[in-house]
Amino acid sequence: MAQQENLRDLAMKVADIAMAAGKHALQDQMAPHDMLISRENPGEQFNVEVDGRLLRYMSGRLADMEHFDGFWQTRPSTSRPGQRYWCVGKLDGAINYIRNMSEWAVTVSLFEFNEEGSAQPILGVVHAPAMGETYLAAKGQGAVRIRNTPVGERREKVVPSMTSTLDGSVVSFGMSYVPGEADRALQTVASLSAGRPADVKRVGPASLDLCKVADGTYDAYFEPMLHYWDVPAISAAAVVVWEAQGTLHRWNGGAIHWRQDNDVVCTNGLIDRDLKQYLIQRDDD
Repeated sequence: MAQQENLRDLAMKVADIAMAAGKHALQDQMAPHDMLISRENPGEQFNVEVDGRLLRYMSGRLADMEHFDGFWQTRPSTSRPGQRYWCVGKLDGAINYIRNMSEWAVTVSLFEFNEEGSAQPILGVVHAPAMGETYLAAKGQGAVRIRNTPVGERREKVVPSMTSTLDGSVVSFGMSYVPGEADRALQTVASLSAGRPADVKRVGPASLDLCKVADGTYDAYFEPMLHYWDVPAISAAAVVVWEAQGTLHRWNGGAIHWRQDNDVVCTNGLIDRDLKQYLIQRDDD
């Protein structure tokens, strides 16, 4: 029990760090900046100038607070059961950030290796500075959303929707900007457009889409070909989803693999089977 309470307290401290970092990132977004969207390599993620400062600030604050065994991105090739690694992400939703949209997030997760040598996220924070919302969760402690309101900060338990069928549901999806990787997402959306969901939305980023399934805003979310650079965002939001009692797995039903690309589907737990028939698998699945 004491360990769980410590993990819950740690999540609150991590949220404070994410909020402080997000405040600086929001100030940078509000300042005049180049809105041209470009990248040198079509197969790589978008980078914005604030990414480097964000990573340095958050990594330094986390290490000063509790270093554990280091950071996920620089972990050794093998780890022992019980070892923990921070996973700090760049801005999730770089295009939205560049275009002065509100849907972008700062993300942090904490991975722990279990007795089988498998690492799983046990703590996650997703902070959306421009939206005034923060999602946080710790293993065995439930999920919480903190919102800024005109009357002050409000904390709410995160629970998914009770929609029991695709009919009348609201579904969100994401798709890769890497050439050739968006086809299955668009084909899946087309197959859903026969009138079953009330709406199919594309807003992003992935971390917020997942959290919005956890809190009932969306009934489901899917996205093929999430890459290694998406691990910080997905792992942070995964803890929120799981602690809210939502479902999150690969399109083929397998567990998320934290060292390779993933086709991800997340639901409120009630329309999982209903949605699965529309997910267009890869030929090698």
